[in-house]
Amino acid sequence: MSAEDDDMTEELLADAGKLTGLSLELLGLDPHPDDMTAEQRLQFDPEDLAEMAAVSPVDRQRAVRQARLLAGLLWNSSSILIDQLFRDLGALSSLAVITPADIAGTSVLSSLPPQFAASYDAKFTQKFIVVAADVTASLARGWTAPGCLAGELAVRCLLDQAEITEDIYELDLPEDWRADVAEVLLEDADSDALYPDDEDDGAAGSGSTDDAGQLGFERWFTPFAPGAAVPPYACS
Repeated sequence: MSAEDDDMTEELLADAGKLTGLSLELLGLDPHPDDMTAEQRLQFDPEDLAEMAAVSPVDRQRAVRQARLLAGLLWNSSSILIDQLFRDLGALSSLAVITPADIAGTSVLSSLPPQFAASYDAKFTQKFIVVAADVTASLARGWTAPGCLAGELAVRCLLDQAEITEDIYELDLPEDWRADVAEVLLEDADSDALYPDDEDDGAAGSGSTDDAGQLGFERWFTPFAPGAAVPPYACS
């Protein structure tokens, strides 16, 4: 690991405390029985409590560090995501006609389902930025599940950016961190079916983009249910 990698690791660890919307436990850290209340310990089987207590101090220290590193990574990636979306918006705003090839050259929009690339114009990007900003704000104010398909896609873009940073700086994270975080942030996500060739989504990839009319592009900013949190600008 290079000095640059070390510097990034320390920067992310310093950012970990800013991610107040998700606990380290939700990011994969198993709590230690000594840190639980009596009521919390009742939620676990005795065997599970014994297994958690048997973790060595060294392994426990590494697990805590990895969870904090992941928290900092998500915080850092949320800022990069919004910055790059504005960059994509600037690039598209200068084009008279937008083609799938133009979208393929963008930083974030290229991560969205490619079958709809022709629809990713400047207006769409503005609405997507608003939704992405709202979703990432939940990392600080308290996590709430995305209220529309565009919100779910914004989470996927956030994880894409986090994965890029992990690869660049060779971060010491658990091997399956992305799948574990996605399970928390995108539980039962409808948007999985928009990626039919995504091997990571397993059986979810077999869905059709026409399923019950719920996954059509025109519905990406439609609230999943009455009261679902979607910024007014995105619904306009």
